[in-house]
Amino acid sequence: MQMRLTLVLVLAGAVALSIPVAAWGQFPSRRRLPRPSPSMPTAGSESAPRGVDGLDPVLENPEQGAARTMLRSSVASAYADGVSAPSGADRPAARAVSNIVVAEPEAIPNEANASSFLWQWGQFLDHDLDLVETSATETFDAPVPAGDPWFDPSGTGLAVIPLFRSLYDPATGNEPGSPRRQLNDVTAFIDASNVYGSSAERASVLRAPDDSGGLLTSPRGMLPYNTMGMPNGGGSGEELFVAGDVRANEQIGLTALHTLFVREHNRLARMIRAADASLSGDAVYERARALVAAEMQIITYKEFLPILLGAGALRPYEGFRPDVDASIANLFATAAYRFGHSMLNEKLLRLERDGSESAAGHLPLAESFFNPVRLTEEGGLEPILRGLAWQRARRIDPYVTDAVRNFLFGPPGAGGFDLATLNIQRGRDHGLPDYNTVRRELGLAPKTSFAAISGEPVIQRRLEEAYGTVDRIDPWVGGLAEDHVAGALVGELIRTVLTDQFERLRDGDRCWYESFFDEATARQLERMRLSDIIRMNTMIEGEVPDDVFHAPAGAPF
Repeated sequence: MQMRLTLVLVLAGAVALSIPVAAWGQFPSRRRLPRPSPSMPTAGSESAPRGVDGLDPVLENPEQGAARTMLRSSVASAYADGVSAPSGADRPAARAVSNIVVAEPEAIPNEANASSFLWQWGQFLDHDLDLVETSATETFDAPVPAGDPWFDPSGTGLAVIPLFRSLYDPATGNEPGSPRRQLNDVTAFIDASNVYGSSAERASVLRAPDDSGGLLTSPRGMLPYNTMGMPNGGGSGEELFVAGDVRANEQIGLTALHTLFVREHNRLARMIRAADASLSGDAVYERARALVAAEMQIITYKEFLPILLGAGALRPYEGFRPDVDASIANLFATAAYRFGHSMLNEKLLRLERDGSESAAGHLPLAESFFNPVRLTEEGGLEPILRGLAWQRARRIDPYVTDAVRNFLFGPPGAGGFDLATLNIQRGRDHGLPDYNTVRRELGLAPKTSFAAISGEPVIQRRLEEAYGTVDRIDPWVGGLAEDHVAGALVGELIRTVLTDQFERLRDGDRCWYESFFDEATARQLERMRLSDIIRMNTMIEGEVPDDVFHAPAGAPF
């Protein structure tokens, strides 16, 4: 049984803007878009929506892909003791690798002219897919090389970058034959759990207290503040926003997308209520939630992935397959999907409608972390969203900007961190094997030389200096260092892992939009683009292109 949602089209009038054509170009301000009207399957039917926790009683394995279940093992673990001790004991210190390989020599734009929306959507999507919480007691600190100019300037040789190990299923990691398996705290599916939450408690707190079926907001349509003391990244203080995912305040570009999709839910809820005033608030909420999830799926598969992986990377969709496990793979969460860290720009552009720098100025990335006041008091969503559309992202390679390699969440000694070190260390914490072993287990030929990994002499030299041999490379580093597959922005290893994961996320999801909605509705929903959601929920109109994932020619990076 498919969900039937009647759609009507709404025409929004175009608004002409005085935008310098040489700098911005001219774009249509609105397109004809679908408007939802009510009709949903009843609870217990084959097409009834899942709960926010991802549990699905319709299926033989109701916990598959649900929150607080184990990450999938797509390659065998390589724990030093076969059970739980971190892998990579024979590899160089993670911070040493960061300094030798990952330090960015120069900023290089990506070859596809992808905008910064590519990495920003990637982060927003990631927070819908996986979250592995850490222990409060089990440490795995990363040693810092003596004399490190950022973390050990006095040369003590005693400095460390603190890290706690990931939480794992307590039924694993205790004996040979049962290696440690980490837990995914959120639902695996593309179901907008980052908007709604992955637990009934969080979802309830985020609901508007009336019968509107809407979500809570604060003044000016911003996210609600955490006055309810919910668990939150950056602390549970009331100065931070609260959203479906605890990381919503991590940086303000991410916060802007969280805000955008809360507004989109409320826009849809108003439309659904207007079409049928007899509906309960719960019915309105569930229908709007299903539509928002569908929009996220469509944006991901129709706009985001074709740029990243190349056209035709995924097999055609053939319908829901209950034998497919959509759970997030350890290798995906811990290494391959962290490609976006290489694309980050040193600053977030903030632009006015005419393309000029906003009154508050562009924002250094290092100042954007857990700092929502830079969004609420410095122009709101619009300058940031324009900037993401008009800024070219950096190339995917083994280099990462110092804004997150030396300053992540603050300067050293005051919350400062190294994201590259975290990625390498986290892979070892999760027992990931070395790069060539991963390639073999995925059916890819191992690399026999550094030149076989990358055609760039600088990358070859750095890898050799750090690792000495191709058989000791960490998979996150090796994956980023690979020459790109033709037509894609990533190399063979990352493309293979992402293709597998995104096919399983689609094929193993009973509520995937093409199975959940009738065909006519699904085809109409596919007309929705991220630019449409931006235009319908902000003051932005004609100043961004329909395809916000590609920056216009000549855009800065």
